[in-house]
Amino acid sequence: MTRPSPRRGLRAFALALALLSGFASRTARAEPTEAGADGAPESARPRVRYRLEGVEVRGNVRTRSRVVLRYVPFHAGEPLEVEDPELELTRYRLLGTGFFSSVQLSLRKGKQRGLVVLVIDVVERNTVVVNDLWMGLTADADRSGNARPLSAYGGLDVSETNLAGTGITLGAAIGVAEEQLALRTRFFDPAFLGTEWMASASLLYNDAQDYFGNRDVLYVDPSVTGRVQDFAVVRYKRFGGTLGVGHDLSVSTQVSFDLRLERIDAQLPAAASHRRGLDVEPIRFDIEGGKSVLAVARATLQHDTRDTPILPTRGWNASLLADLATPAFGSSYGFTKLQLRASRFWPLPWRHVARLDLFGGAVWGDPPFFEKFYVGDFTDLLPDRVLDLNPDRRPAPNFLGTDIAEVRYGDYAAKVQGEYRVPLYRGHRAVYGVDLFGAAGVYAVAASRDLLDPPRGYTGLQQIPVDLTFNLGLRIDTNAGGFVFAFSNVLGFAPVHRGARP
Repeated sequence: MTRPSPRRGLRAFALALALLSGFASRTARAEPTEAGADGAPESARPRVRYRLEGVEVRGNVRTRSRVVLRYVPFHAGEPLEVEDPELELTRYRLLGTGFFSSVQLSLRKGKQRGLVVLVIDVVERNTVVVNDLWMGLTADADRSGNARPLSAYGGLDVSETNLAGTGITLGAAIGVAEEQLALRTRFFDPAFLGTEWMASASLLYNDAQDYFGNRDVLYVDPSVTGRVQDFAVVRYKRFGGTLGVGHDLSVSTQVSFDLRLERIDAQLPAAASHRRGLDVEPIRFDIEGGKSVLAVARATLQHDTRDTPILPTRGWNASLLADLATPAFGSSYGFTKLQLRASRFWPLPWRHVARLDLFGGAVWGDPPFFEKFYVGDFTDLLPDRVLDLNPDRRPAPNFLGTDIAEVRYGDYAAKVQGEYRVPLYRGHRAVYGVDLFGAAGVYAVAASRDLLDPPRGYTGLQQIPVDLTFNLGLRIDTNAGGFVFAFSNVLGFAPVHRGARP
């Protein structure tokens, strides 16, 4: 079987993003060219072009000027056109760093005729931020599908995003669930050793477990004591880290390359079976028992033209991720994984905001289960994984009555979701904005065999593992970071239709 080439897909996506961002051509729409310009041929529409005398940064108290200038693609001596779209993209990029609550760009006259100075006025914000705060409830399901008593899970991800005004990020995160723990640390330097290259590093540790088996689960596991569970448990530990480099392709497009190396120690049941559809069959755990090594090389292409990172009103945020794991890297697992994400934001005339999210992903080969697509990451009615911890055992809600009820991890995933946001509050101090949002979409998650050999007992369109998802809550932009308070996790415990099973 011939596998698609990640390199070919990366080149195609890079070209598409380059065209979107203006990387391929920096022509601008402006006014007539003055004497002293670079002699570019006149277009049908006359243009005015200045020569840039310099760039001045104002309002930065903690942030060093060179850190701000690292994100500015304009340099002294270069021509500058007033209507160059990269001026506005530069403002968005500076807002996207998280260093500033406000960024304004303007021009003032230089020392000679035809020269101008680009002035960047910034208002700094707190750079010790909470990147993520997870809180939720979860429950196991018994053989009848009824939820058992609730348990809590949570996590916290905190960063200093502008260490001593250098632009360097230091961060740490912790995730906890019942009998599970995850820890992360990370480092990011947007101008490593004073160069135009970005550098990153991280460490990870997980002491985790995951749950397998649909119904009528039988297993042999000498390590299990006490209550007999209705699912087979895989206990595993992960320890490792990443090293990466990156570079700007344009003011709104970046490329990065990372190498991740992990040691895994997994304890598997000696044997286990469950009911899939109408048939009883062995459970595949998709991880090697005992000690193994995971080595993954990743290439990431990122394109971001949002006007602000937390409550954007316009622009694109798109990324392409390509992973490759092979025994040639010393990995015990071999696989290729591609993921494409894209979000588009539109401002509406009445100041509301519309958003469309798209996702498509596929993995080929033999990845460990935590590298596959988990159904809870796509339905808002189950908890997402927290730092790769999976706190919930329940099957996904099944409004459409398909065999999505048989799926936990898949090799393929897709999602289309729309969101509508209504601004409730705008401020300039501790809280910058509060928006009410509602979202709804459709998603699909499937393993290869779900497509080639659907579980018996489902017919027709029921054999397509697809379902609906929806969410409602608040998005909040504060001086300590962005927060989302969503009600979907609570709604997931309501007696929703989960579809008929065979």
